[in-house]
Amino acid sequence: MPAPISVQLYSLRAETPNGFEEVLARLADIGYAGVEPFQLHGLSPRAFRAQVEGLGMHISSSHYPWANRSEISHMVEVLGELGLHRAAGGFAPDDFKDAEAVKRTADSANLIIDALAPSGLGLFLHNHWWEFGLIDGRPAYHLFAELCPRVEFEIDTYWAANFGACDPAVEVARVRDRTPLLHIKDGPLEPKKAHVAVGSGRMDIPAVVRAADPDRLEWLIVELDACDTDMFDAVAESYRYLTTNGLAEGTR
Repeated sequence: MPAPISVQLYSLRAETPNGFEEVLARLADIGYAGVEPFQLHGLSPRAFRAQVEGLGMHISSSHYPWANRSEISHMVEVLGELGLHRAAGGFAPDDFKDAEAVKRTADSANLIIDALAPSGLGLFLHNHWWEFGLIDGRPAYHLFAELCPRVEFEIDTYWAANFGACDPAVEVARVRDRTPLLHIKDGPLEPKKAHVAVGSGRMDIPAVVRAADPDRLEWLIVELDACDTDMFDAVAESYRYLTTNGLAEGTR
């Protein structure tokens, strides 16, 4: 059975000021099974979860609070109330600029993992394109994965393509046993160009999804950072593409 489909709420940040409750209701009407917040929109974690679940959806994962920018005690409390067992993390371009930087980054991630472990929480990392720049002829993320064997991945499959320099399906397959979450986006694979509805860009979405381990993959999460078209239309079209092609499971 395909993994359930979620959406990163950052995609809809421009629509949120007009009413967060309406945004959630429209996503539930489209058929999304889950959401991935980047903030809680002024709600307590408990109230945020209740609002999402009251619409028949779940919190697939969260980019709040960010593990490498927050106190461990705060993360443990918030994630517990959200019903999650993984914290999110991510790093900046300078953290992957050379081998020494990658080693420092891995050390930082390992310390976070150690601090989270007593509370039963794991750590997953979300990438951008800079993790896939080359160091000694191979992507920096390869070295990082070796140095940080306990980290899990939320591979952002569009950024993992690094504008065509890498094959995102190969990158997903390489860490498929450590990848419970996939960010799915599409676009022209050109820097500074807007994303498009999933299925209408240059990404080979079926190949990317097939590269994941179906027994390990828990959620496909649509994220479109910016679109030249209406964002809700793009989010709805992405849902239709992924579900009608049997790549993800929704509620409609």
